[in-house]
Amino acid sequence: MKWLEMEQKLAACGLKLFTDKQFKEIVGCSASAAKFMLIRCVKKGFLTRLKRGLYASPTRAPSAWAVANRLRVPSYVSCSSALSYYGLIPETVYAVGSITTKSTREFKVNGAAYIYRSVRPGAFGHYRLEKIGGAPVLIAEKEKALADYFYFTYLDKAPLNERLRFHGINEMKLKKYLNEFGNSALMRWYRDDCKRTD
Repeated sequence: MKWLEMEQKLAACGLKLFTDKQFKEIVGCSASAAKFMLIRCVKKGFLTRLKRGLYASPTRAPSAWAVANRLRVPSYVSCSSALSYYGLIPETVYAVGSITTKSTREFKVNGAAYIYRSVRPGAFGHYRLEKIGGAPVLIAEKEKALADYFYFTYLDKAPLNERLRFHGINEMKLKKYLNEFGNSALMRWYRDDCKRTD
């Protein structure tokens, strides 16, 4: 099968990111034939291999945030990336920050940086599916992004972003999400030492 025919089939499915198994089903071939085709398409630059078993078409490139959700599963975009999206910090954030229950990792894929920070399962959640950059993306709720940011700022003993804003934040939800980390010292820090600018 020629590349143009494969590309038409992939485009018809609307997939910008796909696994080797999805490719096999879309193209309609055996697993061994799909593996050979994928190797050949990556070598010729028709496809980009993002990680083992995950591919994208350079002509229909997915957003970095959509890629972030798929590079490490489970994960959702949070911390400074989500705070910037919600307008709680004015800066543009170039590395995509995500939360996962897997180990903390950093990746560089196609020139983009991806940072995954680990939380215990009880603190993982409160995200939603939102269409960003034309693709569905799992992103933390506003209060959860702030809670995740506070948690890692506290752990790393880093100063808070001086331009962090709290407009539209539900204080009860924020405290509930902070409490889910199960860290009483974090709660004391938030209550007594966290300098807020509203």
